[in-house]
Amino acid sequence: RFYKNWYRAKKKAFTKHNNGGQENVNTARELAKMKKYCKVIRVLVHSDMTKLPIGQKKAHLMEIQVNGGSIADKVDFGKQLFEQTVPVSKVFSQDDMIDVIGVTKGKGFEGVTARWGTSRLPRKTHKGLRKVACIGAWH
Repeated sequence: RFYKNWYRAKKKAFTKHNNGGQENVNTARELAKMKKYCKVIRVLVHSDMTKLPIGQKKAHLMEIQVNGGSIADKVDFGKQLFEQTVPVSKVFSQDDMIDVIGVTKGKGFEGVTARWGTSRLPRKTHKGLRKVACIGAWH
């Protein structure tokens, strides 16, 4: 999931993160910093792909903002959900209004043909054919 080349990787991701369910040494310090300095608390969640009826194996990662109460309450609520299965019914109820933040998939540096769908110029054009030629009259 987190390796580009699995066969060549050292497989060291998360080896020091949670040793068999034991409390990490830095966790309490980091949670105290969050309670002191943070303004917004969000938790990272992922889907359980074994329970979904699709062929995909890679889990969906999502960041969910915790609302309600003080910052300390939010941090404590997020901490009690660490490594737990959280059903949707525990977080949302019927007819709840929710705020959604979306980030589009990055496409990199693109030219006008891919970006705006302009037509390609003929094959024999000078200085490239994936450009905009005429955008209207001079006057």
